[in-house]
Amino acid sequence: MKLSTKGKYSMYAMVYLAAHAGEGPQPLREIQGSGVTEDYLEQLLGTLRRGGLVETVRGTNGGYMLSRKPDEITVGDIIRTAEGPVTFAQCVGDENLCPSAALCPTLPVWRYLTEQIDMVLDTVTLKDVLEERKFQRPERKMD
Repeated sequence: MKLSTKGKYSMYAMVYLAAHAGEGPQPLREIQGSGVTEDYLEQLLGTLRRGGLVETVRGTNGGYMLSRKPDEITVGDIIRTAEGPVTFAQCVGDENLCPSAALCPTLPVWRYLTEQIDMVLDTVTLKDVLEERKFQRPERKMD
């Protein structure tokens, strides 16, 4: 399982918009700072707009802005909008893909891992990303 450029650049754009929430629409050229081409970024922002995460304002002072507050948009919202459903194994999303799914001894593990990934994605908000909360790993004690 690997995050594609769609998911990665969508996250970059959304974090930029979250950092500038309340400042009005942000021009595409400002959001583009992550190195992605303008055309590709425009495609991604269109997908995020259709997913209800971004609003657009047309005109000379137009641009893009979040449709909700940063604490109301999760990383899961962004990744699923950009990439589609997140699954650890294809058979978890569609058991018809595997003729042995009903008898598969590993399917419960893939389901469990997918549920855990979803839980984490749905508990981290854009606000958390900006504040870098939830990302501190506890130090391991060595015996």
